[in-house]
Amino acid sequence: MRGVITDSRAPGGLRLADDLPEPEPAAGECVLEVRAFGINPGEVRLIEERPDGWRPGQDVAGVVLRAAADGGGPPVGARVVAYPEWEGWAERIPVPTRWTAVLDDRVSFEEAAALPVSGLTALRALRLGGSVLGRDVLVTGATGGVGRLAVQLAVAAGARVTAQVSRPEREAEARELGVYRAVTSLDDATGPFHLVLDGVGGPALRQAIGLLAPGATAVVYSSAAGATELTLSDFYRSGAYNAKVVGFVSTVPEETKGEDLAILAGLVADGRLRPGIGWAGEWTRTADAFTAMARREIRGKAVLTVPV
Repeated sequence: MRGVITDSRAPGGLRLADDLPEPEPAAGECVLEVRAFGINPGEVRLIEERPDGWRPGQDVAGVVLRAAADGGGPPVGARVVAYPEWEGWAERIPVPTRWTAVLDDRVSFEEAAALPVSGLTALRALRLGGSVLGRDVLVTGATGGVGRLAVQLAVAAGARVTAQVSRPEREAEARELGVYRAVTSLDDATGPFHLVLDGVGGPALRQAIGLLAPGATAVVYSSAAGATELTLSDFYRSGAYNAKVVGFVSTVPEETKGEDLAILAGLVADGRLRPGIGWAGEWTRTADAFTAMARREIRGKAVLTVPV
């Protein structure tokens, strides 16, 4: 069986191997024929850290070849999106059924493969703000893989969204997603905000803290711009009394990953959620995608297809 493995001697640190073992599923796992998979910025670091022979891959979509032996989960032939822990970039993989969701025919494999990591991060981070109907929400890095989904979900939930983007030419893209306001600098953002979803970190996070309402929440899911030093004065001086900062890990709780994937896939089917795919190609070009991502040439998700 073919699949992608780490190889420090190969371009991009990855190699398409042809001698991987066939899946041996547990009773609660189905076997999935992978048709597409997505890659994430954080996986660039993982590829560099893992030993040769490690098998990456969390964002996958495909067709069920073998249903779970315990009788649960999707049937043979079902089109599904899945969120395994790793080893997803292969022709066939075992996946716990509770980490899968059946796809509507209106959702392509490529769209589905862009959902798991970014989608669960956006959905679960937004939930930490409780009801956002009619409330002000700030999303930083708003046209990135997670930010784009977070903006759309917040708008769908009735929030008045301010989107921070990195360059003026991206303001129009943010406005197309239904935001109330798009800015390139938080100097132009008008708080106070009930919720901040931060995918940037660095100085921007400290500035965003100063825009929080009393008791509000800032959810930090990335620190792409580096570390942030916060003091009590940052909350006191701005009036963000008793506000909190949440360091967010999207994989918890694991048992409901499939349920949340179903929500996201349903919104894509209804046309209310559009994943941003910034790079696409066949899986033989996986190393090329990682090189482009490391050079920050990709905005949104990179998605690879696996020919049948």
